[in-house]
Order: sequence, then structure tokens, then C-alpha cells
Amino acid sequence: MDAEIDAVRVAGTPNGPVPVVVLSVAGHRDVLPVFISFDQARSIVQGLDATDIGRPLTHDLLLDTMEELGGRVERVVVTDVRDDTYIADVHVAGPRDSVVVDARPSDALALAARTNVPIEVAEAVFESGRRDPGTFTDLDDVREVID
Repeated sequence: MDAEIDAVRVAGTPNGPVPVVVLSVAGHRDVLPVFISFDQARSIVQGLDATDIGRPLTHDLLLDTMEELGGRVERVVVTDVRDDTYIADVHVAGPRDSVVVDARPSDALALAARTNVPIEVAEAVFESGRRDPGTFTDLDDVREVID
């Protein structure tokens, strides 16, 4: 299922504030929330905003390294959920063939935010985690909290 990053917000939980990436899925009103860390949220919004901080951060370094070796990210896919933890793959085209690399969804989404590659969500993952978008509309944008 085709998806895109709709927002990166901060949800209040019993354990305190937690960032959440809200993925919208083509053809569906509901969204898929992916709860992440503040560091990952910062990296995703820096990618979305094309923020240049002067020196490469980890996700920038990974992309630079891939490109220097002749590779490029083709797409990212949230493939599974196990014990309330999402699993993702980064599909990379190399000079000789393509590979699929296991990744945390937050890392995969940070790469997608920097490269504008397609984001996909497995149907079973969406069905198991889908939520009403209104749940996240009134939450603060993470940029308001981390800046």
C-alpha cells in the first residue's frame, strides 16, 4: 500500500511525551501511527525540511556512503509488526544488483524523507495499526517541541 509521511507529532502517554510519525495511506481515511524517539523524529523532520546543518548526521552519512559506492535507495517498506514493534526494509539499487536491508521504520522513514522515494506499508501492518486521523490532528508538531 502506498503511503507518505503526513506529520511528525508528539503524543502524550502515561510515560510522558513520545514522538509519532503519522503515515497516510493512499485510498484510506485512517492513518498508521509509528511511535519513535525524539532523535529519530528530529532526523525525519530535518529530511522533510531539507535542513542543512553543515555536517552529515548518521542518515546523511549512510546516504553519502551508499551513493559513493554506486547505490541508491529505491523505496522503503514497513513490512511487519512483531510484539508491537514495526519492521521495515530499505530497498537499495546497487551497481550490480539490488538488495533489501532490514531497518527500523524510523531509520527507513528518515532515509525516505531525504530521498523522496516511495514509502509502502504492508496491508496486514496497516490493518493491525490503523487509527482515526483525528486522534493525531490536535497534537503538537514535533518541530514545536524540539526547536
